[in-house]
Amino acid sequence: MTTEPPRQDDPRTGPAATGRPPAPEPVPEAAPERRSGLRRLRRFAVDTTPLRTAPFRRLWSSTVVTAIGSQLTAVAVPLQIYDDTGSSALVGLAGGAALVPLVVFALWGGAVADLMDRRRLLLLSNAGIAGTSLLFWVQAAAGIRSVTVLLVLLAVQQALFGINQPTRTASVARLVPAGQLPAATALTSTVAQFGQIVGPLLAGALVPVLGLPTLYLCDSLALLVALWAVWRLPPLPPLQAAARRAGLADIVDGFRYLVRMRLLLVSFLADVIAMVLGMPRALFPQMAQLDFGGAEGGGTALGVLYAAIPVGALLCGLLSGLYSRVNRHGVMVVLAVAVWGLSITGFGLSGPLWLAGAALAVAGAADMVSMVFRGAILQSAATDEMRGRMQGIFTVVVAGGPRLADLLHGTAGAGAGTRPTVVAGGLSVVAATVVLAVAVPAFWRYTADR
Repeated sequence: MTTEPPRQDDPRTGPAATGRPPAPEPVPEAAPERRSGLRRLRRFAVDTTPLRTAPFRRLWSSTVVTAIGSQLTAVAVPLQIYDDTGSSALVGLAGGAALVPLVVFALWGGAVADLMDRRRLLLLSNAGIAGTSLLFWVQAAAGIRSVTVLLVLLAVQQALFGINQPTRTASVARLVPAGQLPAATALTSTVAQFGQIVGPLLAGALVPVLGLPTLYLCDSLALLVALWAVWRLPPLPPLQAAARRAGLADIVDGFRYLVRMRLLLVSFLADVIAMVLGMPRALFPQMAQLDFGGAEGGGTALGVLYAAIPVGALLCGLLSGLYSRVNRHGVMVVLAVAVWGLSITGFGLSGPLWLAGAALAVAGAADMVSMVFRGAILQSAATDEMRGRMQGIFTVVVAGGPRLADLLHGTAGAGAGTRPTVVAGGLSVVAATVVLAVAVPAFWRYTADR
């Protein structure tokens, strides 16, 4: 009698039940005459090896859907507020209403993700996000013109997103082998950039045709598809301890762990340096009009400035086949952040719009490289019982850094001028990155395990 080997996606016998990463499925041999050409192509093309693992493929497919669908709501909410009130100040208030619950619940959600089954937490948070999207549709279809209702729904949705995001990213290391973490991170990050580009464009095209309420409904339906994909994941219970409720002490333990793990702390500081000192998006509207001859209130110049960074990141993500071959993750983070700073400096010195767009695109590509290797360091260096909390802090850093940059660059730009502010910010990124690398040489020397 023969025994059937355990299935990779079986929750009772699969590797996710034990915490061991699954072995990649065997790849059929290519014909000899095609083998060398395929190898050359794969060195540069997107590395899709992690997608051969069924659980990761399901998690990633849910990310594809939500990356685009969430952008529909991200465009619809400020558009509805402005249509109802005509006030840009109230539109800005929506950003604050979104940031505070996102920060609070990302920290708490990361702790919860370490202490309960992550699949279950993903199901609960995804269902909650889908429910709030449905309520957005109800209030818009009913013609309720209340900014308060919109802000409350937005705050609830962002709180749920704060729980979902660290849980989702903390699950990746349980689904793929360690050697595939850079490729898996690149796949997820590329999808996020794709959503930031396609989602707003799709929203702009659909609103005049379908109307604002239908935009919310499309997001709700997309989230139901994502919920089904998450439902098919294997259980992901805690590996080291029995499931229990998370409290403030667990969040504090996460910060203590981060301080002890200097490798993770430096990777977070590298992102803070890049985003706070070198993200000049608050100056884009003024620079588009005054420096690049754009139309008042928008136009092509403004669109180019906003789109260039995600376009560069997306294009770099399509070359993720190179990432899995790099072991010096610390070197890649330091170099990527330095290139970001130099590119932002080049943007500040650019004359024609095409050159400014090219500089920002290079910056976006550098940001993608930094994101991939910082994510891989986090996934591999953090223990599983702390991975959710580290992802929660990571979410706060990623969400909060650009908003602090808006305040810093907006204030400095008003006093010193746009171009001097951008150039000074870019050069500050380079200088601070060099200081960080010299101060913590272990980060520069860090090599990923295989």
